[in-house]
Amino acid sequence: MAFESLTDKLQNVFKKLRSKGRLTEEDVRTALKEVKLALLEADVNFKVVKQFIKSVEERAVGQDVMNGLNPGQMVIKIVNDEMVALMGSETKEIALEPGKARTVIMMCGLQGAGKTTTAAKIAGKLKQKGKKCLLTACDVYRPAAITQLEINAKKQEVDFFSVPDCRDVRRIVREASEYADKNGHNVIILDTAGRLQIDEEMMEELSAIKREITVHQTILVVDAMTGQEAVNVAKAFDEKTGIDGVILSKMDGDARGGAALSVKAVTGKPVLYVGMGEKLSDLEQFYPDRMANRILGMGDILTLIEKAQENLDIDEDKGRETYNKLKKGKFDFEDYLESMTQMKKMGGIAGILGMMPGMFGGIKNSDIEAAVDETKLSRMEAIVLSMTREERRNPDILSPSRKYRIAKGAGVDISEVNRFVKQFEQSRKMIKQFPSMMGGKRGKFKLPF
Repeated sequence: MAFESLTDKLQNVFKKLRSKGRLTEEDVRTALKEVKLALLEADVNFKVVKQFIKSVEERAVGQDVMNGLNPGQMVIKIVNDEMVALMGSETKEIALEPGKARTVIMMCGLQGAGKTTTAAKIAGKLKQKGKKCLLTACDVYRPAAITQLEINAKKQEVDFFSVPDCRDVRRIVREASEYADKNGHNVIILDTAGRLQIDEEMMEELSAIKREITVHQTILVVDAMTGQEAVNVAKAFDEKTGIDGVILSKMDGDARGGAALSVKAVTGKPVLYVGMGEKLSDLEQFYPDRMANRILGMGDILTLIEKAQENLDIDEDKGRETYNKLKKGKFDFEDYLESMTQMKKMGGIAGILGMMPGMFGGIKNSDIEAAVDETKLSRMEAIVLSMTREERRNPDILSPSRKYRIAKGAGVDISEVNRFVKQFEQSRKMIKQFPSMMGGKRGKFKLPF
């Protein structure tokens, strides 16, 4: 996961700062040398690191900090503030034309950056905001690019446009505009061709599109896993064709994170979104303050809440019903299966814990994944799926013969089924005790119903 190594190193630096009752200027400078090295190893632009350290040092060695009650915490706060400022301070959206006016968005980037998938992800986001989008295939060179965009458009349930056997991008965008006029589309997203590297032919094609149609937003997609090179690509595209914002793809991979920290400072263009997976829903708004919190190991509870709101379809009646079942200890395997499905929608248990502050914040993703054995959870799910609906709703009827059949269906040993059922029963008993332990009143749980 991006930033994992950087977060771990910064946490070690901050641990040393917190352990000191008072700080000297030498303590601060020593800590900042370690911060500098950690940022450089994360592939953050050298000039950006130099200015960042200078800004932090100027604030951190001031009298208010050095003579404060908790100087270590103050230095950490300054690092956080400067990191937020480095990434842009304010959250930026794709600027859409006001009212019913049409917005044309041109997606650009190098081949393999994930541009076509990201175009479909953006269409899905805008559809949720009530926009009628038209995904337009302008990549006439890459094999299967048009087919890929068409398939993704169907998945997102948005309209798709292409001109078969046409290699003239100016004609494609012209006809796409006419099609949009006739069908009431207020957003056109152009998926343009990429190259293995920046060349004049690609830039001329982008310029030709801009001469043919008014492009309101030019969005560059860069691969976060390419590190500092992603920043160089962004700078080159901005100088040659002009861009309005950047989307960092593959941030869920083994990226060191330098691109996210450098793009805004080097190009002056904001990071709009980050791609966090292959699914068409795996696109997160880029919040500089939340990203700084993640990098510094402070968690990201706001994004976790938003993920829950977006992915979990739980109404008030369902929530009340679940609460009453928990209170009576009637939680069954059907409820367990539903909870597993919901956690998967939110990125799995490891993904959820990685965003939580306090106890889990700052723990390496690899450590979380080791502690939370997703493979074991999958086997548990297989056990539940091997049960009949009657068995899931009434665990008390699980006889030895039924358990044997379930074990065979799930492909596990009978002892694993017995252990899982026993743990489940213990959990039900504990859950049943919660209301009395908390005073027996629902209000003390602060539930939303």
